[in-house]
Amino acid sequence: MLSSVVRTARPLLLLRPVTSSSTCSLAHRPQMAPDPSRPVETSIRAKLTEALGPAHLEVLNESHMHAVPPGSESHFRVLVVSERFDGLSLLQRHRLVNEALRDELSSRVHALAIQAKTPQQWGINPALAKSPACMGGSKHDDTVADKLKAGRD
Repeated sequence: MLSSVVRTARPLLLLRPVTSSSTCSLAHRPQMAPDPSRPVETSIRAKLTEALGPAHLEVLNESHMHAVPPGSESHFRVLVVSERFDGLSLLQRHRLVNEALRDELSSRVHALAIQAKTPQQWGINPALAKSPACMGGSKHDDTVADKLKAGRD
């Protein structure tokens, strides 16, 4: 399992520095070049960047935590910090993210966990929530243990 985590771990991505008028301070991190071995992740990053102009964006592929084949890109967690979220409810923020990723959600992405924060909220609590453990879709699926073991090998 650890080798799977290390293989899918990606550094944080800061797309543009937060302005001095913003209440949060984020260290500048270099932009990463698109990874051709991760087309879905690359697409998610590009579409969220274009649609929301985030001050901070994290896209985590959590597929390795689920009963899917190794190398899958089906389960993601995103943290988006954007001024576009100012004055919007949490539901409205999630709708913006879902709309930006409409094609991925209708075809390649099975699950998407969203944290959508304003720069002010991020400044107060710059934390990424943790995902709960997955049981592979069903606690009664006898093949889950085999699938998870295959993902670790």
